[in-house]
Amino acid sequence: MKKNYVSNVARSVLACTALLSPVLAQAQILAMVNYESKPGQTPRREGIAIIDVDPASKNFAAIRNDIPLPTDLVAHHIFYNKDLSKAYITALGNGALHVMDMTRQPYRPKRVDVPDCQVAEDVVFSEDNKTWYMTCMGSSNVIVGDAGTDKQIKVIASDAENAFIRYPHGISLNDKIDRIMVTSTVRPSDLGDAGETVTVIEASSGKVLSSHKLSDKPSPSGSAPVEAVFLPHSNPPLAYINTMFGGGLWTGLWNADNKTFDFNQVFDFNTVKQGVPLEIYFNDKHDRMYITTANPGHFNIFDISESPLKPTLIKAIPTAGGAHHVVFSPDEQYAIVANSFLNLPDMSDGSISVIDLNKQQVIATIDTLKKQGLNPNSIIMMPRWHHDDAH
Repeated sequence: MKKNYVSNVARSVLACTALLSPVLAQAQILAMVNYESKPGQTPRREGIAIIDVDPASKNFAAIRNDIPLPTDLVAHHIFYNKDLSKAYITALGNGALHVMDMTRQPYRPKRVDVPDCQVAEDVVFSEDNKTWYMTCMGSSNVIVGDAGTDKQIKVIASDAENAFIRYPHGISLNDKIDRIMVTSTVRPSDLGDAGETVTVIEASSGKVLSSHKLSDKPSPSGSAPVEAVFLPHSNPPLAYINTMFGGGLWTGLWNADNKTFDFNQVFDFNTVKQGVPLEIYFNDKHDRMYITTANPGHFNIFDISESPLKPTLIKAIPTAGGAHHVVFSPDEQYAIVANSFLNLPDMSDGSISVIDLNKQQVIATIDTLKKQGLNPNSIIMMPRWHHDDAH
């Protein structure tokens, strides 16, 4: 979230929170990491650890706060609303969505009733912060919610005549063109029946408009598009999509004449012997793109300054098995990578890698959770340090 986006009121709230919080006062850079036990660990644990991720801090790698979660939740991702006042925690298990008030301590997630959602994945918010959209991979639909009350207000499901939503995972919203893009990934029970499409939805109406295949192989290709992210401020609008099993990076470029997207593959991770591309991030200037691959675990730096349609791989930095979610220090010196993907074999190292983006190398490793038999499922900066305008 860019600093100039947050309102003066929100700034005041966050500043007061920082002053009142002894946790915030003691650390330089704090991130929230939701974790769960590794397979076979008993008793099973789930929670959210607030960790100092600044390698220059005397408290580096220390857990500054530990927020308990239900042990059957299987908390998956954490997302902020637009003013950073609430954190939305999606879950694969019992209870699709929990919301945590970030302006009050102690932090305690509260369950939100979403009866039509099973296996919740990603959440995006409208620019006016009034509406959220959540993908539900288990029930193959998208839930629309009121971001003020957090009540479900609409269910977007497949349109049998035009397009379909199957196992939706990644989701991105572009308010300027009134479009949502959703990926068709895998059956959540066993990661089988992989999809091969992205579906385009009209945001204002919830109408499913079209689906587009992201593979050059015969159907069913099983490419499993996983994340879709619009490049902020791109003109014309442009989305990047990773195919988890296909190993490709695709672009969806908006065609204003026919009001649809043109899709093309622009990079193949198989050529650099990497598999399972997952998350997509950008720097504040939007001239660099960062993509994680889970197997064997890399953080990839792409140059998109010359042309967003022709990303150039600058460097692939090895981290550890399961490289997944990433946060960045406010000065963009460090990228902090959580290395765990769904507790899968060879992709759930459990460590957190700290990368110096100037040196383009790993300079430190946080094993705090790993040593306790825990895996970090996702990582997000605390509001004071958060600056991501793409998610």
